[in-house]
Amino acid sequence: MTITESPARQDIVRRATELVDLVRGHAAWMEENRLLHPEVLEAVDGAGLLKLRVPVRYGGYESDMATVVDVIAELSRGDGSLGWVFNAWMNGCWLAGLLPDEAQDDIYPDMGGVGIGLSVSPTGVAVPARGGVVLNGKWAFCSGILHGGWFAHSAVLAHEDGAREPITVLVRASELTVVDDWHTAGLRATGSVTTLAEDLFVPDRRVIRMVPLLTAGEHRSRLNAGSPVWRAPFSPAASAVGSAPALGVARAAWDLFFERLPGRKITFTRYERQEEAPLTHLQVAEAAMKIDESAFHVHRVAERVDAKTLAGEGWSTEERAVSRMDMGAATQLAKEAVDVLKTASGGSSIYSHVPIQRIERDVLAINLHGVLHPNTNLELYGRVRCGLEPNTDLI
Repeated sequence: MTITESPARQDIVRRATELVDLVRGHAAWMEENRLLHPEVLEAVDGAGLLKLRVPVRYGGYESDMATVVDVIAELSRGDGSLGWVFNAWMNGCWLAGLLPDEAQDDIYPDMGGVGIGLSVSPTGVAVPARGGVVLNGKWAFCSGILHGGWFAHSAVLAHEDGAREPITVLVRASELTVVDDWHTAGLRATGSVTTLAEDLFVPDRRVIRMVPLLTAGEHRSRLNAGSPVWRAPFSPAASAVGSAPALGVARAAWDLFFERLPGRKITFTRYERQEEAPLTHLQVAEAAMKIDESAFHVHRVAERVDAKTLAGEGWSTEERAVSRMDMGAATQLAKEAVDVLKTASGGSSIYSHVPIQRIERDVLAINLHGVLHPNTNLELYGRVRCGLEPNTDLI
């Protein structure tokens, strides 16, 4: 079975769209409680959306990247935190598919209606042990850890000869100590708390060595080797998935601006109807243009991943850098669109019951993420276009 045999893209995206109102109804509760509402998690699972990056043999869809980013954007239109966690889940589920098949037998049937969380910062250290590694470390920004049974952590493998090697390990969430420190200005409902591991043994079948994966696209699964989903390089695939939450949040700002527009006036002017003011026309046009441009970058990177993996083509350094640039540009343009719409929303928009103030904080938090940060990604692309080597291994 190939990715083209999964449920139709329109059907899967429609399922996500149908959840938007439910998600918005719980958004305030989720922000206050700093985690996703159980009804939201149940609805996402019930819609089959967690199957997008799960192998077919476990009942998954192996959906193409274009479908995945559209679903993430729609869930983010409901709430930015949900879209962000779902983005992490999609990366985590994908990474699990790179493991040996016997490890996948442990993980995929044990997902329990939630996804596999992911943290990309290698702030842990693993040392070789018989049959695996022993992991110690502390990781911040653990998106999805409060809502899943498994988590993918990045670490450095310290060999006896002093060599250091980047790895990712899949561990049970219950094996990690949670530090409840997620008190933030944005993306509060992601519950992206800090976690600790102390002398945690991880069997070799749940360890991915990142250099072969990043440089040659190698992985350890025999049964997934022929699937286009797992032929994609890590960084372009992660760039596609990571670019979608900001787009969805910007579309939410658009929706909510127009919900409040009828009957509003512009205070201290003679405009009794805001929609009649030329300034509003300019603001709406600017926001629409930026949202469309953000969508262009999201879909370009997703469609390139799909096309190149289906064709079995390799990736040049410049193509990889373009993927990172697309992610940064999509994120930046979405923030700029939200800025315009928030400015046009007036003083009453600062009240906590008006959603656009939460949307503004969420899109700012997305823009500040180390991997998505527009400045970082634009600089990387510019370096490569100037003939220099990338200043990162994550490409």
